[in-house]
Amino acid sequence: MLRENLSIVWLIARRELRDQFRDWRIIFPMIVLTIFFPFLMNYTAGQAVGFVSQYGATLIGERLVPFLLMVVGFFPITVSLVIALEAFVGEKERGTIEPLLSSPLKDWQLYLGKLIAATSVPLLTAYIGISVYLIGLRIQHVPFLDPGLLVQTISLTTVQAVLMVSGAIVISTQATSVRAANLMSSFVVIPMALLIQGESVLMFWGNNQILWSAVVGVTVMAALLVRVGVSHFQREALLGREIDILNLRWMVRTFWRSFRGEAKSLGGWYRREVAQTMRKLAIPILITSLLGLAGLVAGYLWILDNSSQLNLMTSSEDFQKGVEMALGVPANMRISFQYIWLHNLRAVALILLLGIFSFGVLGTIVFIGNVGLIGAVLAVVKIVGYSPALLALSGILPHGLFEIPAVILASAAVLYIGAALVAPVQGRTLGEVLLEALADWAKVNLGLVLPLLTLAAAIEVWITPRLILWALR
Repeated sequence: MLRENLSIVWLIARRELRDQFRDWRIIFPMIVLTIFFPFLMNYTAGQAVGFVSQYGATLIGERLVPFLLMVVGFFPITVSLVIALEAFVGEKERGTIEPLLSSPLKDWQLYLGKLIAATSVPLLTAYIGISVYLIGLRIQHVPFLDPGLLVQTISLTTVQAVLMVSGAIVISTQATSVRAANLMSSFVVIPMALLIQGESVLMFWGNNQILWSAVVGVTVMAALLVRVGVSHFQREALLGREIDILNLRWMVRTFWRSFRGEAKSLGGWYRREVAQTMRKLAIPILITSLLGLAGLVAGYLWILDNSSQLNLMTSSEDFQKGVEMALGVPANMRISFQYIWLHNLRAVALILLLGIFSFGVLGTIVFIGNVGLIGAVLAVVKIVGYSPALLALSGILPHGLFEIPAVILASAAVLYIGAALVAPVQGRTLGEVLLEALADWAKVNLGLVLPLLTLAAAIEVWITPRLILWALR
């Protein structure tokens, strides 16, 4: 049964590939640009390596070569993204999609067939560009030293292609015209460009282990985005859309109806709506708490294992002076309540922003990083000769009793948004699911997270510094 279903998927993919390669107006410019761009990057790599070698900075040239390889793989994907953007809405405009949608094919078979076909061409052009680039490096005698980095770069190119095409396919199912789909493609290209910049930092940093984590993270996001497309693809809705309308009134009404619920008072809102949302967040809260605990332990152990390389050995007196300076001693140098409060709110907003674009993945990573920093601080305390438990009780626990649960709730709410988008919901559009999930996020953050962070900031400014100074004496 599975084999038959997959054979139908491949049949649809072959149909799409045959149609794509018939249109020379798309394929010919794509191949020309794919072959020309690597030559340009070859010239850039050769000139850059020769220039930095004159000043003994060969390391910069070595790190620049794999970065340009990643750019070479990224460029043809963006050029060929138009194929994915037209996968559904293009056929609708041409009037060729009705026979396909009226066939006895299942929705997931139709969607995956289109996805495979739309991914094949960008990957093919990316691999051609990479091959030309590597051949050019060989001709110019520019060394590509690390085979492992080559494998990582090609892996990143592959998963990024799947991620971008998956996003473009989702856009194609939601848009009602090719023009609208092309305009919405910026929501795919711009985040991916920012991701490329982050990955380039890892390349120049030279930490291959973290780069593998980027490969895993992009793979997870790509799989989730494919799941979103399969879950929310409905052929009836695709046929029924005639015009794009930005209905702000409907958006506000849908959000407010889900946010307020049936509560008639503030107390009833807490007892009914907030409590109901907390029940929805039970599993995300558990997952976030376990990940936070793992991040805390990882940060603590990593600092202890690498203390000699990080040059953290110092005297307890110097450490105490540094703590006093950080706490604002004398008193006129202390960090204000407003600064701490706004800093915590910015952290929550960053978790939401990154989480929406990554189905909660990047938001959770930010949370794990913050908790891991606490473990790193406790490890430094142990290295300089103080008790980590004493510092945790005096410097973290007083305000952490409120701040840590608040951050866990905020992160869990963002993780729930990603889970809501991935899960199939019959009878509701992707926009409705997103607005209702954002309303649940707002319930938790306005009803619980904001008061907890306010209380935590007050304790951190006026009580925690005194407890820390007492513990260090």
